[in-house]
This record gives sequence, structure tokens and C-alpha cells, in this order.
Amino acid sequence: MFNLISTAHAAGPAGPEAAMGNIIFMVALFAIFYFFLIRPQQKQAKAHKEMVANLGRGDSVVTNGGLVGRIHRVEEEVILLEVGDVEVGNRTFRPVRLRVRRTSVIEVTAKANVSLDKDKPSTTEESQG
Repeated sequence: MFNLISTAHAAGPAGPEAAMGNIIFMVALFAIFYFFLIRPQQKQAKAHKEMVANLGRGDSVVTNGGLVGRIHRVEEEVILLEVGDVEVGNRTFRPVRLRVRRTSVIEVTAKANVSLDKDKPSTTEESQG
């Protein structure tokens, strides 16, 4: 009824062609994993590292925990994040500031407006010319 063993013996040993096919399959599988999983993750990690390096005062950010705020001060490993003002009755007190690790920032929602005085011509130069 079930002659599976005799069928397997009749097939004969696998030759070097089968081994080469297995090697090609493994290389193709690794290439697929590299281009669809490993490489995009490396690009994303590089972009995150660059974003964290370019954080500056006044940037609006979102952290891993969902905190949304504006950067007050940037230190080596942490940032001081302003997340809101304390309101008691009709009085508003200074903003709440939290220390957060730089690497926990996942998104910069708005960059601070940085105006360089070097790029803009002064009004005295325009009036003289």
C-alpha cells in the first residue's frame, strides 16, 4: 500500500547539481533578506542618528513615550523638553520642563526659525548704496 521507502531508494543519490541549486537558493534568499530587511533598517537608523545629532533649541519634537514639546536646552546625552505651562486658576506659571534622552526623540515636527544676520543685508548698507 505505502511503498515510500522503495520509491526513495529508486530515486538514487543527489548529484552535485542539487547541491549547486541549494547554494544558489540560499544566496538568493540572503540577497532578498538584505535588500528588503537589513538595508532599509540600516538607512532608517542612520537617518535617526543624523536627526538626533541635529537637534537644537526651539525644535518641536515627539518622543518615544508620546510626549510632544519644544526643546529648551540641548546637552550631550539629554535634552530639556518644555511640554507645557502650569495653569492654576487664571494664573499661568513657567513651563514644565522634563529631562529626556536624546535618542528617545523619534520625530522633529518643526525646526526652530534660525535667522542668520550674515545672510541678510543690513539696512545701513542698502541706504548707502
